[in-house]
Amino acid sequence: MTLSTLAWLGMAAYAAHILEEYTFDWRGWSQSTLGLPVQWNDFYVTNAVVISLGIAQAMLAPTLPLAAIAFSGLMFINGVFMHIFPFLRTGRFSPGVITSVLLFLPQSIAMFHGALKTGAASIATLLFGFLIGAAALAFPIGMLMLRSRPYFRQTPVDSNMEPLS
Repeated sequence: MTLSTLAWLGMAAYAAHILEEYTFDWRGWSQSTLGLPVQWNDFYVTNAVVISLGIAQAMLAPTLPLAAIAFSGLMFINGVFMHIFPFLRTGRFSPGVITSVLLFLPQSIAMFHGALKTGAASIATLLFGFLIGAAALAFPIGMLMLRSRPYFRQTPVDSNMEPLS
């Protein structure tokens, strides 16, 4: 299977993952289990960005394998650390754990193996792809955590003040 085919399959896997998360209330689960201050609008915007990245990496896979490797790294890290580990730690169903196990892990392992086998990537490239994937996952989480801090608020903290127009 080509890296391009694997990249498009990764995009399809992510679409199925988003559907699973939405259907089984990932927002409620993430608030109560992970303590993330996430709302549905955050979910929609973040996943729109992920879909955009997924399309871009699939289109770039033939000429920039690192993009597809990074997306697969994002999928692997998301599956393991945001779904599988929390499920194993709490025993509570994690919306997204089914697609993480059945789609994310096999696709990402196939991508890493295929990239090494075809010579499209070295071990160093795979590690760099993992770092990019980790950063892509950490970025929206970090912004969620920062937005409640006074410096990042766009409305006055003092309830007696009127919002600026």
